Amino acid sequence: MTIPAPLDPRTARLLPWIVAIAFFMQTLDGTILNTALPAMAGDLNEDPLRMQSVVIAYMLTVALLIPASGWIADRFGTRRIFFGAIALFSLGSLLCALSESLSMLIGARVIQGLGGALMMPVGRLVVLRAYPRSELVRIMSFITLPGLLGPLIGPSLGGWLVEVASWHWIFLINLPVGLLGCWAARRYMPDLRGPERSRFDSVGFLLFGAAMLLITVALEGLGELHLPTMRVVLLLLGGMACLAAYWLRAGRIEQPLFSPALFHTRSFAVGIIGNLFARLGSGALPFLTPLLLQLAMGYSPAQAGMSLIPLALAAMAAKPLAKPLIERLGYRNILTSNTLLLGALIASLALVDAETSTLQLIIQLSLIGACNSLQFTAMNTVTLIDLDNRDASSGNSLLSVVVQLAMGLGVASAAALLSGFSRDLGGSDHVLQAFQATYLCVGLLSMLAAAIFLQLDTKAGRSGRNIEVPTDD
Repeated sequence: MTIPAPLDPRTARLLPWIVAIAFFMQTLDGTILNTALPAMAGDLNEDPLRMQSVVIAYMLTVALLIPASGWIADRFGTRRIFFGAIALFSLGSLLCALSESLSMLIGARVIQGLGGALMMPVGRLVVLRAYPRSELVRIMSFITLPGLLGPLIGPSLGGWLVEVASWHWIFLINLPVGLLGCWAARRYMPDLRGPERSRFDSVGFLLFGAAMLLITVALEGLGELHLPTMRVVLLLLGGMACLAAYWLRAGRIEQPLFSPALFHTRSFAVGIIGNLFARLGSGALPFLTPLLLQLAMGYSPAQAGMSLIPLALAAMAAKPLAKPLIERLGYRNILTSNTLLLGALIASLALVDAETSTLQLIIQLSLIGACNSLQFTAMNTVTLIDLDNRDASSGNSLLSVVVQLAMGLGVASAAALLSGFSRDLGGSDHVLQAFQATYLCVGLLSMLAAAIFLQLDTKAGRSGRNIEVPTDD
């Protein structure tokens, strides 16, 4: 990497704000959409229980492109790529607002995802390279703060916009922020590049991406797409074959996309696999809950959005407790017990019905938010903490991919279960029962991840390394 000239005082002061605004746009978009899905479905003449593709298309696109983000930034320069990422995200937002069919909306969400996949990785890379290490913790803490505010205000803002205007405005509000971000990126973003053109594992990228795409579409085939069982099986087998081919190839080339050697570190292997399965429930929750409140319990979009505020507030309040609890009890005990508790709490939402009081719902969602916060912090940290400096960057990139992929698979799995239970129970007359059965299954599946975390060594994470982990909650 070329050593950048010292930042002038104005740029050094404004650069964290530019990255923070981009992070806020991304996290707000990830939560503002869910409460608007029923209104969007009505306007597009679609079944509200079949709108998960709008969510999955974005998450899957982000997961597919994250592995290439560092190479793209080194090849074309951080200023150009960061500017392009914000522009793509804003263009995708405009196209979403103009969409007149579900297919158009999904295509626009893919364009949004292309921008979203580059915004935060490139923004973090610029901060890492442009500031001295003594300033890094302070600046990273500042730019990740909007990641906590997005889930807090997103659901209620989305519900309010649907009621006072229309669902189109949940995308249109990105445009002025995006224009400001584009101007600021062109003016203040330093243009950093790698010292030389590194070779990108394009074949590995295609194999890994094809595996993720085929497996996700297979799960979608069980839900919204209603594909025949044979096609679903073929898609799953095709995805597994691509993943196996990637794994075998990565073991024999010098610079694979993600090296199989990462999995020689036991805590990383357990953390990655545990993340994949434990997040199925956490990923399904933001999709299922607004639908439950609006379709089965008669909440307005604004009421449904405000009902999710306790979940985000509890997550923020519990965050400072993670470090002392982990230091006292250890990663193995925390992750095993908290996974069981979180799964049980998600399953407890099967008890929610028309007679459930607001207070009970607030308590349940608050407990889930607190457990989620502890779960994310512990899982992310134990995954990376025992990696040496040589492998930390690649491990962090793979973790970011798995986080996005797991959330997308969580939505796809929940939607497939909800669709299946709706058909089996007799359609629209039994919507509440379908939601209850889905929550029960998702909670029980999440609890099974505790068996994965039991494979951690009791001393896992005691290496004392201080690793910056991605903020996704």
